[in-house]
Amino acid sequence: MFGKNKILKPENHDGLHLDIVEIFPTLQGEGPFAGWPAVFVRLGGCNLACEFCDTEFENYQNFSVEKIIEEVVKLAKNDENEVVRKLVVITGGEPLRQPVESFCEELTKLGFFVQIETNGTLFRQLPEEIKIICSPKITNGKYHAIRSDLLARIDAFKFIISKTDKNYCDVVEVGQSSFQIPVYVQPMDEYDEMKNRENLKYAVDLCQKRGYLLSLQVHKILGVR
Repeated sequence: MFGKNKILKPENHDGLHLDIVEIFPTLQGEGPFAGWPAVFVRLGGCNLACEFCDTEFENYQNFSVEKIIEEVVKLAKNDENEVVRKLVVITGGEPLRQPVESFCEELTKLGFFVQIETNGTLFRQLPEEIKIICSPKITNGKYHAIRSDLLARIDAFKFIISKTDKNYCDVVEVGQSSFQIPVYVQPMDEYDEMKNRENLKYAVDLCQKRGYLLSLQVHKILGVR
């Protein structure tokens, strides 16, 4: 969290077990699927360390994919045993750090709509049905390059925007134009009410000037996970 996490390398194994922080039901709060009832699967570890990241992803346990899917199926249902959460969001940390291919395949076979949130620096050969949302990140004042093999698969970019942080004050070209990928801008949560108001207004202005789409952290507004 907040850039203090250990930077972990990608893992290569059969993908039958994954490091999991938590699995929980909620509403997707960000990006193109905001408002969808969802089951979040948060994977452990990241290959980057971003100073503004407020997510806990270092305390994790290893579970079999079979066990993980069993939990997802349970949490997808309401009290009447009906499947009402048809979206599964795989996030992190950096979810593509682990071999999630088999996990994704099993979820799609069960009829789930699957979204992965990635920083764009790693690649996995995922099923075509998987929706990939990329949020580019910066190290040493420069955006990391987006994997060329990933670019053609990305469904939307989500840029974190701050009026005062010079690293995150604009949307840069990382390949979105070549593939006509929609761009969302999301105000950075800087845990300062005045800065957050300025970031929101700044993001709205960017949308009005350049035609970007606005992404808000709706779950924080609603007070849900």
